[in-house]
Amino acid sequence: MSDHSASTDHAPHDITGPTVSVVGSINLDMVARAPRLPLPGESVTDAQLAQHPGGKGANQALAARRLGARVVMHGGVGQDPEAKQALSLLRAAGIDLSGLKVFADRPTGLALIVVAENGDNQIVVAPGANRAFTREHLHLKPADAVICQMEIPRDTLVAVTEQCGDAFFCLNLSPVREVPQPVLDRADLIVVNEVDVAATEPLLAGYRGVLAITKAARGADLKRGGETVASAAAPKVKVVDTTGAGDAFTAALTLALLRGDDPAAALAYACAAGSCAAAAPGTQHSFPDPAAVAELMAGAG
Repeated sequence: MSDHSASTDHAPHDITGPTVSVVGSINLDMVARAPRLPLPGESVTDAQLAQHPGGKGANQALAARRLGARVVMHGGVGQDPEAKQALSLLRAAGIDLSGLKVFADRPTGLALIVVAENGDNQIVVAPGANRAFTREHLHLKPADAVICQMEIPRDTLVAVTEQCGDAFFCLNLSPVREVPQPVLDRADLIVVNEVDVAATEPLLAGYRGVLAITKAARGADLKRGGETVASAAAPKVKVVDTTGAGDAFTAALTLALLRGDDPAAALAYACAAGSCAAAAPGTQHSFPDPAAVAELMAGAG
């Protein structure tokens, strides 16, 4: 890879679903599976270490692809061996990487993740090249939907709103940071987890779009204008690893609303996708296809 070139990999022609542009982070996850999560200042031993592709942007891109979308990924990586690993599953899935920027002077983002036996996790991210992906590197193509997260510069998010046209725009408000007003005004869907709801309330006081609040094993709620319009329970699964479950949820909800599902049906579909991901080890390896989601929903019914 050079710092001026980008991959021209494209999705194969067997995918006929909607086109989704994902603008966000691309990381390599360093995952330590431990008996339990450490307390502050505590060391926990007997962990097993593995490396997996990750980053909320790349995760949501692959999740959307697995669920039938044609996906274009926009983001930054370093000119290092970690980039090849971080992009491996995106390439294998045929995701269009023409929106990729490779930086010679920045490392690929790294996430340090501890996963406990019960599936809970703790995550610390060193963003690296993700923070270097600024507005001049973004060139969106026409798409049916655009998905973003908060692991890229805020001005890049503003550039997304300037370039996305009339696409359905989903913002996954994670990690919680100040959101530029043009982004809030443009977002059709905002996804936030219940842990961050209190922190996001001041940011979203005037938001009039659809707000999804995820509640882990207890499902999720959809709100509009402060009123709950739908609630869904998460199908019961044996939780193996919750890392990436929220990313599967975000991609699934975007696609379900894009295809015209009513709020309750869309939310149930997204919760099932998230549960499928939580029931398998790893992050990107755990993302389901539509058949797996349908099977879980049928069993839950």
